[in-house]
Amino acid sequence: MSTHPALDLSHTAMSEDEALRFLDGHRIRMGSRTMDPKAQIVGEFVKSIRVPGYYPPLPELRQQLRAMVNLMDEPAPELARVEDIRIPGPAGEIPARFYSSTAAKTREPAVAYFHGGGWVQGDLETHNGLCARLAKHARVLVVAVDYRLAPENKFPAAVEDCFAAYRWLREKGRDLGADTARIAVAGDSAGGNLSAVVSQLAASAGMPVPTCQALIYPAVDASLETDSHRELVDGHVIPRERIIWYMQQYLRSDADRADSRCSPLRAASLTGQPPAMIVTAGFDPLRDEGRAYGERLREAGVDVVYREYPGQIHAFVSLTKAIPQGMACTLEIADFLRRRLG
Repeated sequence: MSTHPALDLSHTAMSEDEALRFLDGHRIRMGSRTMDPKAQIVGEFVKSIRVPGYYPPLPELRQQLRAMVNLMDEPAPELARVEDIRIPGPAGEIPARFYSSTAAKTREPAVAYFHGGGWVQGDLETHNGLCARLAKHARVLVVAVDYRLAPENKFPAAVEDCFAAYRWLREKGRDLGADTARIAVAGDSAGGNLSAVVSQLAASAGMPVPTCQALIYPAVDASLETDSHRELVDGHVIPRERIIWYMQQYLRSDADRADSRCSPLRAASLTGQPPAMIVTAGFDPLRDEGRAYGERLREAGVDVVYREYPGQIHAFVSLTKAIPQGMACTLEIADFLRRRLG
């Protein structure tokens, strides 16, 4: 069942109790799952303002994500150190931003964070709040990486930038106050994909693999053939036609879909990969591939924490003002990072 037909931005600011009353008799269900009321309002509102099949010019499209996060995410907490930096990369300097809750350079464990946005959207601003919250609650130094975006820079440009940033953090992170023996990777959606890929590349290059990895509703298989992709063709935030469009912008050709740097689930072996936390959302088309990646890691002897938020939609961790469960999930991820990084 769908929500009430008339939704506007003000509805996203409802409390959870108000949302439950508003949606009485109109909850969205799928099997045993019932969509979180705040997620349902946000998701239906996003659907209501989009024109199916239409993608505005890239500057406008990217600004839309910034505006959405600005309106629906809690402000970033105050931290002792937040600074924009530049990291050497394969095609020039990579913009980045580091976050630390400690005023002095104290050799903190560090997390390289790769943002989501379908490899087309997203930047340091769209994930500013999330990265600051992880730095505060995990008590780590977070380095957000503003890798090159598609379609201006096709696959594997984003992979190369993220791997270069991880390598730099391992080699030069002490200049920021990082303990280079304790470096994790984390990311959401496309950034979850890049985190898994960087972990695999580190192993194949003979480098130290990340101490751990946090993959938030990661895109790990470009075949789009799972049950959740079939069930959620009209999924909230990222319906199938939008996922296909993102892939068309990112990939050079369909042949890239089989490359493990695009589809890390297809890697021949996952032995030696770092301990992982994988978060999925019950009403997200990416749900089942995230779960499958966790199962493959476990089969390879990797320690995995798998957490599905059954009532949630894609991107909920970046919309914490509108969807309070996004904050609860962020704190859970921070706890995993804090425990694993010591």
